[in-house]
Amino acid sequence: MRGNKFCCDLRYLLIMAAVAFIYIQMRLFATQSQYADRLAAAIEAENHCTSQTRLLIDQISQQQGRVMALEEQMKRQDQECRQLRTLVQDLESKGIKKLIGDVQMPVAAVVVMACNRADYLERTIKSILKYQTPVASKYPVFISQDGSNPDVRKLALSYDQLTYMQHLDFEPVHTERPGELIAYYKIARHYKWALDQLFHKHNFSRVIILEDDMEIAADFFDYFEAGATLLDRDKSIMAISSWNDNGQRQFVQDPYALYRSDFFPGLGWMLSKSTWAELSPKWPKAYPFQLMLKENHRGRQFIRPEVCRTYNFGAHGSSLGQFFNQYLEPIKLNDVQVDWKSMDLSYLLEDNYVKHFGDLVKKAKPIHGADAVLKAFNIDGDVRIQYRDQLDFEDIARKFGIFEEWKDDVPRAAYKGIVVFRKDMIGDRAIIDLFGRIHWKELTPKHEYQ
Repeated sequence: MRGNKFCCDLRYLLIMAAVAFIYIQMRLFATQSQYADRLAAAIEAENHCTSQTRLLIDQISQQQGRVMALEEQMKRQDQECRQLRTLVQDLESKGIKKLIGDVQMPVAAVVVMACNRADYLERTIKSILKYQTPVASKYPVFISQDGSNPDVRKLALSYDQLTYMQHLDFEPVHTERPGELIAYYKIARHYKWALDQLFHKHNFSRVIILEDDMEIAADFFDYFEAGATLLDRDKSIMAISSWNDNGQRQFVQDPYALYRSDFFPGLGWMLSKSTWAELSPKWPKAYPFQLMLKENHRGRQFIRPEVCRTYNFGAHGSSLGQFFNQYLEPIKLNDVQVDWKSMDLSYLLEDNYVKHFGDLVKKAKPIHGADAVLKAFNIDGDVRIQYRDQLDFEDIARKFGIFEEWKDDVPRAAYKGIVVFRKDMIGDRAIIDLFGRIHWKELTPKHEYQ
């Protein structure tokens, strides 16, 4: 009996112990679950904090970048202010209080675009002042420097007869196509800034643009005064140029001859304020003369001389001396003092020029065949050679030695696809005529201009 009771008590104790053990295990499991939930929540909170921290770090980095950019901008502005203050002090020390306000009705401002070639610029200034001094009130001269080359600046400020402008451009250049020259983007910015200054700030009605490697002819200013009258009378004329691309000594003879051209000659040209108002808003990012393409000049033409009124001596520059030896160095600079005031230039007006130029072409003797160039030199009088397409033109031009290059489907110096030059020193002309394009009875003015 006693033994059975002991066994019952033992089983009872074991049951109690088992129940207690199970209870403890359940409590431990519940506690572990709570701790696991808390741990998961803590990990999630930690990840959130880490994400927020990284976000704050990124924001701080961006703010630091902006601060650095603002600091750099402030440095550039401080540099500009210092240079401008120095410039004002230099001008005041020279006693230059007169800009253009004292000049009565100038024909045109003359601006020389310069950068870092002080030796070239000095030669150009001396050439200009040689002929500008007697007509200084009609043609105030400006030097516009791109950048801060000290030699160019010092040279420009040493002349009391001209006004110095400085274009400071600290914006980085990003070319649009591989292989493009950064210099062409700089030139375009400089041109736009300088022309805006002269047309808008100084309110000139016309501006003559030269470069820092040019000499001018004795009748340069009289030529442009006559050209200003044409520019005012005929809205089909976009600009007056002093340059002929085929103006090499062997191809020119008549200092009185002027032509209309669909090709923009550049290298010494005059633009009106009304035309600039049209061109300025769409000024190209790269080389400025791209603006003279067909879609921009809209059928308007340019006046050019047979004999150049400017001579480009710049063998070294942004264009890396392209064409210099073959086409620029042999250019003839006019040496005849033409009395342009007594000249009747009405033949250059659009309505008159069609007949004038058509008669010139029709009177020339047509020649054909593979040996047309050889025949041209053996015929007295003007001759006309017809070409079929660009390749044919380039072959003929190459044999004569004139410019072969086309731009925007227009040969250099061409009018309606026709290029005129002298074939010998006696004065006979060679006329390269695009066969099939021109019928003179159909060549009439379009009057598309405002």
